[in-house]
Amino acid sequence: MHEDTLARVDLFRGLDKKDLRLLAASCQERKYPAGSTLMKQGDTGVGLYVIISGKVRVTRASSPDRAEEELDIVGTGSVLGEMALLDDLPRSATVTALEDVTALLLPVWEFRTTLQSHPDIAIRLLGVLSRRLRKAENRSPDQ
Repeated sequence: MHEDTLARVDLFRGLDKKDLRLLAASCQERKYPAGSTLMKQGDTGVGLYVIISGKVRVTRASSPDRAEEELDIVGTGSVLGEMALLDDLPRSATVTALEDVTALLLPVWEFRTTLQSHPDIAIRLLGVLSRRLRKAENRSPDQ
């Protein structure tokens, strides 16, 4: 049901319909009223979110004694928290619903369980990550 939504996630672009169906089966649709927090800077990441409807504000505090800085306002189709699927680092920003939001959540533990049962998906994802790294290295001013 949600494979088309996942197909728009850059990380999953190299996956076929069967792989996307496997991941989509692990997704949960969540609703957040305006003003609620989807994720908070410093918290452990629980997974990847794809905004299905509504808008959110992405903010970050550079230090505890400073006000939050607005990084972006994003809406339908935006992907948030993608790296939480791959690392165990804390969230780098806070995401707050500006209006009622419906989001698709792919929990990290479900994602990792799917990769353990289907290592071929992990191999395809490594290809995507490798291309990203090459692209970032080519943009690096240090070269």
